[in-house]
Amino acid sequence: MNITRKPWLTGIAGSLALAAGLLSTQAAIGQDTRPGDIQAPQSTEGAPPAQSSESQTYSADEVTQAASKFFGSTSEGLAKAIERTFSDYGRPNAYIYGNEGGGAAIVGLRYGKGTLQFKGGDSQKVYWQGPSIGWDFGGNASKVFTLVYNLRSSSQLFQRFPAVDGSLYVVAGVGVNYQKSGDIVLAPIRTGVGLRAGASLGYVHYTREASILPL
Repeated sequence: MNITRKPWLTGIAGSLALAAGLLSTQAAIGQDTRPGDIQAPQSTEGAPPAQSSESQTYSADEVTQAASKFFGSTSEGLAKAIERTFSDYGRPNAYIYGNEGGGAAIVGLRYGKGTLQFKGGDSQKVYWQGPSIGWDFGGNASKVFTLVYNLRSSSQLFQRFPAVDGSLYVVAGVGVNYQKSGDIVLAPIRTGVGLRAGASLGYVHYTREASILPL
């Protein structure tokens, strides 16, 4: 039996194939991508930044130099906090440097702003805010240097990151803890004036613009 392919059927099939390709590309990029978002530099092999060559990630020396310049000095606490983070997660492909303030009396709030910097790439302003609940008292004003892992695009940052329970590490006046969502891990290193004592549970919401709402 001879089957004659109709031109209009061929056109529909082609359109469906094109639409499927566009949907696949959109899913790979991310639904929250907007103009102005920045991308992590990609390796020539097409591997994710965390698994790519060293040119897409920061070494411990590079992070130490950048953090020391940001904080104004190199301390034993800072060096140990960076060493601990590299021991747990390896080389980051980005970092965020900025300032934050907050306070707590059982229920706490935290607000901050800073700059996301990819290795060998662009930078973008970011903001964060979030609540916490737990045995948590006091107030603080801190400089924050956050190591970022497995972030392919700044659009992936703009979401809520729950704190990893039990990850708080404090040494010589410098503290680091972990926030995680999927494969993306953030490791904020803080040093500053004031005290936030206790083991609180909460999350941090990273946004493109400043917000007074901590949720």
